[in-house]
Parts: sequence; structure tokens; C-alpha cells
Amino acid sequence: MTSRIDYAKASPDGYKAFGAVYLTLQKSSLPKELVDLVYLRVSQINGCAFCIDMHSRALLKSGLTVEKLVLVPVWRDAGGLFTHRERVALAWAETVTRVAETGVPDADYEAAAGEFNDTELADLTYAIGLMNAFNRFGITFRSTPAAVARS
Repeated sequence: MTSRIDYAKASPDGYKAFGAVYLTLQKSSLPKELVDLVYLRVSQINGCAFCIDMHSRALLKSGLTVEKLVLVPVWRDAGGLFTHRERVALAWAETVTRVAETGVPDADYEAAAGEFNDTELADLTYAIGLMNAFNRFGITFRSTPAAVARS
């Protein structure tokens, strides 16, 4: 895979604006591991190799087990490996990421709103939107995953 442009260099102000959202989310009350799981799941749905690589590495570095990491795409079938809160966040990430297909049904919203307070739900949705945007940058401009760059 050949990279196209370095979008962060080509438009540093745009990159900084997205970075500001990322920094804001790091200060939210949502646990970092939960947000990183959501980033990973969104990236898997969108097929962004760069982001899948980056967020998998971040989760492993933070202490997530390999067993849990490899089951993120099939979290519904992973028994009790994922907490209730993680399962609700992953379901919300999937329905919001697939908004064109799902229309984000009321039942999905009610499930998420039943687990997360308004601020948490807004922040979680910002995280999902941010990762969807970064996935589009990574895929469009063919960002090279660290694993590929090292080989």
C-alpha cells in the first residue's frame, strides 16, 4: 500500500481541530479502555488498517488481554469477557457507525441512554464520530499501519 498524502502536514489546522476533539475526549469521564475499545470496533467496521493497528497496540500496551482483543469483532459471542457497559458501548458504536443502514433505532438509543448519562453518551458519540472521520482519512490517504512500516 502506498500512502497518498500526509493529511496532517497538508492541512495542519484541520488536523489540530480533530486533535482538539481527541484531547477533549481524553479528559472525559469515560474510561480510556472503553473509548479505545470503541475506537477499535469502529475501525474494524470501516476497515481502516492504520487505526486497527494503532488501537490494538494501544489496548495491548494498556494491559488488555490478547483473548479480549481478538474477540472485539465478535463481542456478542464472547460471554462475560466484556462488561455490560462495554457491550452497550460497542453496540452503540456499531449502530452509530452504520447510521446509513440502521437509522439508529430508538431501542438502540434507549439502551445506550440507560447505561450512560447525557454527558457520557454525548462524549461516547463524539468518540465514535471522531474515529469514523479518522478512519476516512486513513483509508482515503492510505495511511501505513505501523506493522507494515516495520516490515
